[in-house]
Amino acid sequence: MHNGWGVGVVIPARNEEDFIEGVLSTIPHCVDQVIVINDGSNDKTPERVESFITDNYSLELINLDGLGVGAAIDTGHRRMLEVCQKPFVSVVMAGDGQMDPEDLVTLINPIIDGKYDHVKGNRFLHHEGTNTMPKLRKIASMILGFLTTLASGRKTQDPQCGYTATSNEVLENWNWKKSWPGYGYPNFWLIQLSCYSYRVGEVPVRAIYGEEKSQLKMIKFFIFVGAMMFIMHHKRCFSMLFSRYITPHALFAFIAYIIGWIALIPGISTDLEREFDSTPIMKIMITTICWTCAHILDRLAVKTRMELKINAKARQKK
Repeated sequence: MHNGWGVGVVIPARNEEDFIEGVLSTIPHCVDQVIVINDGSNDKTPERVESFITDNYSLELINLDGLGVGAAIDTGHRRMLEVCQKPFVSVVMAGDGQMDPEDLVTLINPIIDGKYDHVKGNRFLHHEGTNTMPKLRKIASMILGFLTTLASGRKTQDPQCGYTATSNEVLENWNWKKSWPGYGYPNFWLIQLSCYSYRVGEVPVRAIYGEEKSQLKMIKFFIFVGAMMFIMHHKRCFSMLFSRYITPHALFAFIAYIIGWIALIPGISTDLEREFDSTPIMKIMITTICWTCAHILDRLAVKTRMELKINAKARQKK
């Protein structure tokens, strides 16, 4: 327990026999429940977990057949809903020891204090910076931060940091039928959190890198996750037009996106071609201007929708 809230930790693990015991042995004392999701390991990860006994928290092991890290985290969150007493915070920690357990309290406090519904770690904000992060991963994180900002409608600097904390209220209202099972899970969640108009915050967390090896295939990741964010972005913008918290910003953002596509796609931009120079450069300029305006309006819409939701909840409590 921490300040009257239960604290659970979900640990997705696949072939982490060298690290999982170190993670479990450093879980903070405020944690009540730990659920390790063994996602199809072919090493001794499950045996390491089963042999680990501690009086600090309740430990549970769930075995999956290699469904993906996203599916593993979903399984852990849903199990937390069954075993944790409300209110509680569900924290996600990796099984490879890359997340500092000393940052856990920093991560959950904004939720317990009522400031946010979901909090994620940001390695770029930490005073140690990302000096230990491999250069390729750092560049990829920056690119994905830009793309996730566009797709979610909220500024995101370090989307791939999976060190997160989520309130039980979010988990209770989450649509578990729609998810992303693989490595793009944090990006998917940030986009969905915008759809639900939940408050999202970032806190500094330390980047830890040692001898662990990433199982991520970068090119495949960018193709599949990039396509997912592209599709989810457009679906989110369209769905906002039918939300109970619809705002003029959402409508104008959607119109600006459509105009940008009309200017760009050949064969449907006839009217614009008659009004403007039809050179490719001019088309790209028109599209860029439209999409920039659309993104600005989209971020305003996401922010305004969150404020409307907060005000509506406040009125219900009175």
